[in-house]
Amino acid sequence: MSQQVAQVGTLFLHGSRDRYQVVVLRDGERVFRGQLEVKETDAGPRPAKFKKKHGPTEEPRRPDEFIELARNASRIRISEQTSKHGRKEIKELLSGYQLDALVVRTCRLCARNSRYSPITDETAIDTDHEQICPDCALLELERELSYKGEFTTAAQERLEELLLDVRDLQRIVNLLQGQLDPELTKFDEISATVDDVNPFPTSDLDLHPKLKNSVTNKFETLLPVQSLSVRNGLLDGEDQLVVSATATGKTLIGELAGINRALNGHGKLLFLVPLVALANQKHEDFKKRYSQFGLDVTLRVGASRISDSGSSFDPSADVIVGTYEGIDHALRTGKNLGDIGTVVIDEVHTLKEPERGHRLDGLISRLKYYTEDRSKRSDSYDGAQWIYLSATVGNPQWLASKLESTLIEFEERPVPIDRHVTFADALEKTRIENRLVKRAFDQESSKGYRGQTIIFTNSRRRCHEVSRKLQYNSAPYHAGLDYKRRKRVEEQFAEQELAAVVTTAALAAGVDFPASQVIFDTLAMGIEWLSVQEFSQMLGRAGRPDYHDRGTVYMLVEPDCSYHNSMEMTEDEVAFKLLKGEMEDVRNVYDERAGAEETLANIVVAGKRAKRLNDRMLGEIDTTRSVGKLLEWEFIDGLRPTPLGRAVTRHFLSPDDAFRYLDGIRKGLDPYEIVAEQELAEDDR
Repeated sequence: MSQQVAQVGTLFLHGSRDRYQVVVLRDGERVFRGQLEVKETDAGPRPAKFKKKHGPTEEPRRPDEFIELARNASRIRISEQTSKHGRKEIKELLSGYQLDALVVRTCRLCARNSRYSPITDETAIDTDHEQICPDCALLELERELSYKGEFTTAAQERLEELLLDVRDLQRIVNLLQGQLDPELTKFDEISATVDDVNPFPTSDLDLHPKLKNSVTNKFETLLPVQSLSVRNGLLDGEDQLVVSATATGKTLIGELAGINRALNGHGKLLFLVPLVALANQKHEDFKKRYSQFGLDVTLRVGASRISDSGSSFDPSADVIVGTYEGIDHALRTGKNLGDIGTVVIDEVHTLKEPERGHRLDGLISRLKYYTEDRSKRSDSYDGAQWIYLSATVGNPQWLASKLESTLIEFEERPVPIDRHVTFADALEKTRIENRLVKRAFDQESSKGYRGQTIIFTNSRRRCHEVSRKLQYNSAPYHAGLDYKRRKRVEEQFAEQELAAVVTTAALAAGVDFPASQVIFDTLAMGIEWLSVQEFSQMLGRAGRPDYHDRGTVYMLVEPDCSYHNSMEMTEDEVAFKLLKGEMEDVRNVYDERAGAEETLANIVVAGKRAKRLNDRMLGEIDTTRSVGKLLEWEFIDGLRPTPLGRAVTRHFLSPDDAFRYLDGIRKGLDPYEIVAEQELAEDDR
């Protein structure tokens, strides 16, 4: 015992029932653990029994060995959790040997387990009825998390960080149970920023009189990004890549250039978007605005290319609004689009998407070939001006260079956005969404508008499920609804008759709903996790400068959840990747099948000059290898498409899809069986 006595640092005593836990610490490490019983004598309290504890075993020691420990301790501490009687008794015992002790606040859970953990106002963590040390609070949090399912490291670290910040375990537990504590759910704020750009007066714009009159009647000056674009040659025919946040006025840039050239007889405006819903809205907007100028506005989307009726599409119109595939189909089938004066590619960051990126890349190359070839054969047509629009690009300088355009980059957030993240399972999500929608709609901004919500989810079925459970008026909105229903939802939202819309990716690309709040019911779109670009684009729908004072974004995250077996990450892992992630670069790496698909389309459009189209694409294509594959598959004969090759490219089939259809036909399968096999194959991707 003498060696242990010499090494005593702190002697810690904690009363429990009629005995005292005894702990000796040196340099923060426990070197002795024992138990003391006290008896009353004529001289006062004295040691009665003293035991050294080794795990579950106990070793009796002489009672006076406790006094030796106490005399050799540099300090003696008694836990505040010891009863009032116990504190008095042990102090009297020590005083009988001329020893002093201080009563200190300690963690009861630690003391009960023979650990000395003093706590202060700065370190104590509140629970329901007491304060405990951070280590015990973290252990209690781990127990609570185990009841909710598996949490990844990123999610657990976030909750632990919140616990140590607010020092209240019950508030964290309440958060796990779906309570919306703004101080805890708030992850960060994206501040409103306005770059110092000298606004361009609309009276100084060199525009056709009809367009200039319309613009000057609405605005005295252009918005900052519009001013930058005009000063950098927009109205002089300069090709531009415009990168700026949602709701900063990018669309008008394309309109100013395209409508002005159309009115001045320099070719039609071709305005291209990725989705049918967005094309429908732009078509309606442009008809209202520009039909009064005597301009014909037409629409070319997926439905018209599938039926190929052409009934709703007028290729001779002054303004053509189309989806990427709708216009590409026109090129692939040899439609005459006339003299194109301006091409606006909205959401150009779609170039980076694995499935659709190579097709947009190919479309741009084919359209450039079309306009350049046409200008060579005409004395009155000098080609097209190209305007590319995006809110999110990680490598804008590189992309602008590859697109041979001037970069117009403007970093502005018109209103601040609060980003919140909370954890909830599928059942809790709809309950939370209902509360958030009601809370937003019950509030009115300083501009006199109610708060309205866009809820993004990953399936059409889920859109209807969530919408049915919201108490305030809401509607599902997705590509499966017919045009009239979608249009009615847009009108109701604009009139503030709806508190919320619940949608899939149909709104992500920019259908203009003035929402103050965005809720992510899931972080997936279909069977894929959102990319940083998609997430940024979608949260950018929250808060409009003419309607709202600020935007709000809520991510409802289900721990340890994925929506398809192909997903490698879980939703809580994805959440923090998106919140902390940097914008991904727009780059294109095509596999053999994608390269062959675009080469075939380029051969259909340009014949022997297909290599020139391949070489100008952003993604690299080995033309020789692709041509070899197309010959092997009998999609081409020489550098001419076979009837099979034309059918494949006309219907946007990948080589794998084409082989699957051919195999079904050769087997004599019913058409419905072939379609079913195709859908099963797509589900397995």
